[in-house]
Amino acid sequence: MSRSGWGPSQAPRIDGRVVVVTGANSGIGLETVRHLAGLGARVVMACRNLDSAEAARADVLGTVPDADVQVVQTDLSDLGSVRKAANQIALEHSVVDVVINNAGVMAGRRDLTADGFEMDFGTNFLGHFALTGLLLERLLVADAGRVVTVGSNAHRGGVVDFDDLTLARSFSTSRAYQRAKFAQLVFAMHLQRRLTATGHRTPISVAAHPGATHSGVMRDSGRVLRWLFTTPSLHRVRRTFIMEAPDGALPSVRAATDPEVTGGQYFGPSGPMEFSGPPVPVRPSPRVRDPALGKRLWEVAEALTGVRYPF
Repeated sequence: MSRSGWGPSQAPRIDGRVVVVTGANSGIGLETVRHLAGLGARVVMACRNLDSAEAARADVLGTVPDADVQVVQTDLSDLGSVRKAANQIALEHSVVDVVINNAGVMAGRRDLTADGFEMDFGTNFLGHFALTGLLLERLLVADAGRVVTVGSNAHRGGVVDFDDLTLARSFSTSRAYQRAKFAQLVFAMHLQRRLTATGHRTPISVAAHPGATHSGVMRDSGRVLRWLFTTPSLHRVRRTFIMEAPDGALPSVRAATDPEVTGGQYFGPSGPMEFSGPPVPVRPSPRVRDPALGKRLWEVAEALTGVRYPF
């Protein structure tokens, strides 16, 4: 694919800035860490599995020898773990410049989190809602703070049924994942709305999506995609419209670092159907900008997580 357009060489140095990346032990998250470490950031890898996170940290140090990278155990499906991780990060860092809500799960079957939430919704949306809120005081004192929510084009099919939040009546793998990604983008836009309304210049809330990137979530999306991603004879076909993780991480990296980014923007690949290509501003579903929906979802998230944002 073409490499013309925005790339890491256009990103500014961010020496010493603290960036928290969830789901940083593999795929897009790991490559996001590698890009940011190369730009001088102090990166906190917020990961569920410590062993794989330490292996990922060693991998980053192998390619960016002077990287400043720390691992903090964070299970987004367990609010107790989220609170513990946020406390550790806040104790060790008086300022958090960027939080990149990257981690994503597609459970594939109806399962509940430790707190009784449907797994995709509880991990992808509520876990990140809680972590961001618990770190907001550190973000508010940053000179140019940012919250980057990593979504997916799957959000376009998402619907939130407030009467069936555990999907006890209507579970399907696609419905659960689409709803979770839709909720994440509603959150990202409403967070910016609330920051603006309360007069906060920083942080700003932006979003990004990786398009069709070779990742664990994509490989686990169903038999057709699994066949597409794993069949050796289709390698050349894959290369025409599917990116590898280093390129798939670039929308998040641009959202986190580009000084021209403004609150409420959404970044994705520039190619056809936003599958691949350098990152550019793209349009989410208009439904994610509905202020009434944003307010209602926010109130539900506060009630479920017990986290209230200190605006």
